[in-house]
Amino acid sequence: MSSVLLTGATGYVGGRLLPLLASDAAPGELRALVRDPARAALPPGVHAVRGDALSGAGLEEALGGVEVAYYLIHSMGSGSAADFAARDRQAAETFGAAAARAGVRRVIYLGGLSGAGSSEHLRSREEVAQILAAHVPQLVHVRAAMIIGPGGASFEMLRALVMRLPAMVCPRWIDTRTQPIALADVVRALRALRDRDDVTGDVELGGADVLSYREMMERTARLLGRRPPLVVRVPVLTPRLSSYWVQLVTPVDAGLVRPLVDGLREEMVVRTPPPAGINDAPLGFDEAVREALAQR
Repeated sequence: MSSVLLTGATGYVGGRLLPLLASDAAPGELRALVRDPARAALPPGVHAVRGDALSGAGLEEALGGVEVAYYLIHSMGSGSAADFAARDRQAAETFGAAAARAGVRRVIYLGGLSGAGSSEHLRSREEVAQILAAHVPQLVHVRAAMIIGPGGASFEMLRALVMRLPAMVCPRWIDTRTQPIALADVVRALRALRDRDDVTGDVELGGADVLSYREMMERTARLLGRRPPLVVRVPVLTPRLSSYWVQLVTPVDAGLVRPLVDGLREEMVVRTPPPAGINDAPLGFDEAVREALAQR
């Protein structure tokens, strides 16, 4: 195994990836960039480095001697769309420059399956990928649609809507197609990509099913033992108005709701399947939801 740095090690995806990487690593091979090592519950053998990608503090120590770095950092959820895009841009520039100085050969970054489109959130993810690619020899841009897992903002928003609303008025995005993927499948793919030097550039990840958001709501309701909500589609309902009622009925942070709702307008379907060994047999939607509910 190459010397690896994991950023976002205590986050939604990074927190699940860390134990898998740790199980493969010899002592000293795996580092985790964290804001406060004293509060980070890390597996044995993982070296915690205090640092921050936005300011650059600690990056020299964290990246020194590292061959592969996972970049699982984003600022969505705090401040306005312009604010999080600016922070993500600065963090990517700071981290990419530090990785170049340290001689890091490969960065693995998790972004969105769709192109930039009309969503500020997705445009920011695309921009981060371009910035990182300009600094390192190999960028693996892992593109995933909605990730189905316990605690994930998109899944918790979906679950809460189904649980709390017997009926809802929705815009056209209710029938947008997407290819949701289980958190476990994303994590396994990220782990596999660590040692796949033959795979660079875009890697598209999706689950076994392509569904509309309407179908996802109907299936989730049945798995929860509830009647599917009555959905009334209207021709005009802005993302701003949609985000207001989503905020009222879901526990998702208000700073996350608007960019997530914006992204629902973009179709997220795998066009180019990943190479063999990356995501060969992903779970279907129902299995992914059952797994997420069991782990809540």
